[in-house]
Amino acid sequence: MNRQKRDRSERAYAKGYQAGAHNQSKEHCPYNTIEQKEQWLGGWREACEERGSGYFCR
Repeated sequence: MNRQKRDRSERAYAKGYQAGAHNQSKEHCPYNTIEQKEQWLGGWREACEERGSGYFCR
């Protein structure tokens, strides 16, 4: 059985979350389309909030 690729918006969110967790700047968003950029920034914001709350160890 073949594995299906995840939705592009889910992938953008996950990549943004990873970037936020690694303390990258939001200017490093690799997406150009509005929908994917919004998803990436949403993931980035959530990770930054969690990092600020102490969920990630350095």
